[in-house]
Amino acid sequence: MNIYDKANELAKALRESKEVEDVESAMKLVEADPESKKMLDDFRNRQNELQQMMMAGNMPSQEEMETMEKRFEVLSMNLGIRRLFEAERRLSVAIQDINKIITDSLQHLYGTQM
Repeated sequence: MNIYDKANELAKALRESKEVEDVESAMKLVEADPESKKMLDDFRNRQNELQQMMMAGNMPSQEEMETMEKRFEVLSMNLGIRRLFEAERRLSVAIQDINKIITDSLQHLYGTQM
């Protein structure tokens, strides 16, 4: 058995999954509405900036974090964006579950919980 072939099979199954289909469908809805797309793009750009700041060792202020939380709440009121966020969350859970299955399969190597 070639593990790379199996990894490619898993990647194909993931691409064809309901979770990915739901993200793609929700993304199309958001992209069809220029105002929603702009709001989402602005939010994600700022989110990326904050993540880069944190990776550089600089914590955003409490005020900035609260502002982002409020922006998220406002975005979540938009049905298309909320649908996208929910679909992305379900996809993330599936990926985490897959990662756990793979990691757990190696547990015997170290004899401890990973």
